[in-house]
Amino acid sequence: MKKYTYTEKKDTRSGFGAGLQHLGQTNPNVVALCADLIGSLKMDAFKAENPERFFQVGIAEANMIGIAAGLTIGGKIPFTGTFANFSTGRVYDQIRQSVAYSGKNVKICASHAGLTLGEDGATHQILEDIGLMKMLPHMCVINPCDYNQTKAATIAIADYEGPVYLRFGRPTVPNFTPADQKFEIGKAVMLNEGTDVTIIATGHLVWKAIEAGEKLAEQGISAEIINIHTIKPLDNEAILKSIAKTKCVVTAEEHQMNGGLGDSVAQLLSRHTPTPQEFVAVDDSFGESGTPDELMTKYKLDTIDIINAVNKVIKRK
Repeated sequence: MKKYTYTEKKDTRSGFGAGLQHLGQTNPNVVALCADLIGSLKMDAFKAENPERFFQVGIAEANMIGIAAGLTIGGKIPFTGTFANFSTGRVYDQIRQSVAYSGKNVKICASHAGLTLGEDGATHQILEDIGLMKMLPHMCVINPCDYNQTKAATIAIADYEGPVYLRFGRPTVPNFTPADQKFEIGKAVMLNEGTDVTIIATGHLVWKAIEAGEKLAEQGISAEIINIHTIKPLDNEAILKSIAKTKCVVTAEEHQMNGGLGDSVAQLLSRHTPTPQEFVAVDDSFGESGTPDELMTKYKLDTIDIINAVNKVIKRK
């Protein structure tokens, strides 16, 4: 098992803020819009350095999406910012009609996604957003794993022509990917080559998958670990190549089991090579208030849950 280490924990929303600040300094067409959550989205630096390219729309998320769609007509590249729940569920009609349907070049940037929003509870912990977004034609869906990867993804999507949903979170997590990485949309990242099982993880569950791989190695199980930061378009080739070797798979995500990464992988495998699969995801449930760690444990999204899923799926080969 390849050894991964980190020197600090950082929140992925700060990676977005750093990436947006970089774009403000390097791409004059990038503009930013926020729905009254500048500090939470870490958009302060962009606003301070580019006040003429920043639009505070207030608590009016639907209007923010409409304005963003309009700005693309003049050649601007709008980045919208609010919580994931308000970035998707509250404005789904506007995204569908004004952005996805006409392929507008809007970057929908969503913080505080998943259970790890923590104490704010079920009304804010959207666990359906990946499914909502990936079902829209033309929509690219990205869910990076740490600060560095979120910064790189934010910078990369400015050069991508078309609508993008970029998902990130509030809690601090291990920052272990290279600071100088090249972010390739739609390209999976191989973290560890293995022979017994494929673990496909996204977002905050990537580090959990690495921890699980280390413990599995102690059990004599060789896990191939893949970081899927782009859920749509999915890297079909990388997944099928890995499955051909290991013959079984575990998917891990901080999202509902229905409609998430695991769902996309299952569809791919059913069309090409039906394979035993286990899911580490929220099982048809809303969240609740609690610390991020407490919630990840209760809803079975922890390192031990990946290990248990691996042991279960290997028996099904």
